[in-house]
Amino acid sequence: MLLTAVVLIVAVALVFDFINGFHDAANSIATVVSTRVLSPNLAVAWAAFFNFVAAFGGGVKVANTMGKGIIDFEMLRASGSEAVLLVIFSALMGAIAWNLLTWWWGLPSSSSHALAGGMIGATLPVLGMAGLVGSGIAKIAAFIVLSPLIGMVLGTALMVVSTWTVHKQTPLKVDTWFRRLQLVSSAIFSYSHGTNDAQKVMGIIAVVLFGTIWKDRPFHIDWWMIISCHAAIALGTFFGGWRIVKTMGHSLTKLAPIGGFAAETGGGVTIIALAKLGIPVSTTHTITGAITGVGSTKGWRAVKWGTAGRIIWAWVFTIPASALMAVLVYGLSRLVVMAVG
Repeated sequence: MLLTAVVLIVAVALVFDFINGFHDAANSIATVVSTRVLSPNLAVAWAAFFNFVAAFGGGVKVANTMGKGIIDFEMLRASGSEAVLLVIFSALMGAIAWNLLTWWWGLPSSSSHALAGGMIGATLPVLGMAGLVGSGIAKIAAFIVLSPLIGMVLGTALMVVSTWTVHKQTPLKVDTWFRRLQLVSSAIFSYSHGTNDAQKVMGIIAVVLFGTIWKDRPFHIDWWMIISCHAAIALGTFFGGWRIVKTMGHSLTKLAPIGGFAAETGGGVTIIALAKLGIPVSTTHTITGAITGVGSTKGWRAVKWGTAGRIIWAWVFTIPASALMAVLVYGLSRLVVMAVG
């Protein structure tokens, strides 16, 4: 019975990973599609490939943070297998519900923060505030603000440098160069997306396994977790989240290939650097910051701040909303378990 429950929740975690890729596909492809460098079908295939390639060089520091840096893992494990399974199931379902809602509304919210919020909400009824790792949550909360700002600064800087470098060239030549370079920048960003986002679910799967059927083993990330999570997110990216593509690629600001290159490179470098430090950040927040920075180099009015405002509100509500959903799922799941038991 326990093994069956573990397998089912690992499957739910991989479904979340798939939805993460589906939901965040727009982050990887919006700029390269909006500048018409690649068709949507080729763009999602390109992004999915580099999502998967990240399995072979992305590391597992973010996975360890998600597994042990939000919830006190040892305290949760000591509370019993049933508690572990209920907490993780509720966290995943809360995050999935919020991701699907924001996908339906066309808002590029953060899957990272939805999962973090779900874990916080699901833990409170079981362990209370003592079960949360305050320093880890504070770090994640801080980078809700910092990651888009860093992306904005890098995107703006790259746009300024790129524009200055080619200012004596003809528009046609500049467009040709940056259409080719945008294939590279899109690959960088898709790789960073896989590096950061796939690792979150590795951490969740490790909590489930080492908190239940492998209680006697030390917490670590196995190779098969790495491969399966990257495969799930790549598959989700391949199927794409087209509602959000329009918001990211067209509604926020208009981008030429040179702007797409600057935004993707700035966002991708930011995410890879933070992943190496073990900080789970939002790829959505970071690329939005980078796109906004690039757009602002054309003047304040080049950015549609009304759309940016809607996106920011989605960021603000993500952690509390997904936490609330996880609490509700936990309450319902607990009632079902008691009724069956």
